[in-house]
Amino acid sequence: MLRVALTGPESTGKTTLSQKLAEHYHTAWVPEYAREYLETRQLGLSYTLADLEDIARGQLATEDAAVAAAERCRRPVVFCDTELLVIKVWAEHAFGHCPEWILQEIERRSYDLILLLGIDLPWEPDPLREHPHLRQYFYDLYRSELTERLSNFAEIGGTFERRLDQSCFLIDELLRSHGYVPAAQAAADPQS
Repeated sequence: MLRVALTGPESTGKTTLSQKLAEHYHTAWVPEYAREYLETRQLGLSYTLADLEDIARGQLATEDAAVAAAERCRRPVVFCDTELLVIKVWAEHAFGHCPEWILQEIERRSYDLILLLGIDLPWEPDPLREHPHLRQYFYDLYRSELTERLSNFAEIGGTFERRLDQSCFLIDELLRSHGYVPAAQAAADPQS
């Protein structure tokens, strides 16, 4: 099972792009658990470090469930709208440190491709978004973290259509490199 995660600062289109990729490849999608958690508890931006740990556990459980669903449907890839690196960055920025178990899980859990979404889309206000003026700072931080971890990542930017095209190109290459037929080719050739 190939795992593709989308990461980056707030308001960069992670949710929309991850949903569209899952639709395009007819597979499971892992939503951002933080949004559900904060909305259902009506916490807004009044979260604690303990909340971030609960969010991390929920994100992992949601991802595991989506992987299982994709495997049952014999899909080769699953898309994750965020991953634990976001929790790490969020915890360190808000509380000055990240719990050790989250750091260990980041090292343990791997992704075949991480798409780092650029900040060249306009900021869209949302009650759960905090830092409209720090997007470049956070982008640079994510890029540095991914580089230091030797992650297989690609920077994605431009209009939504360009982001989708860039992502599909990279995912098709990933699928081919693992012996899978990309979605568009499979649809064009029912024999494959």
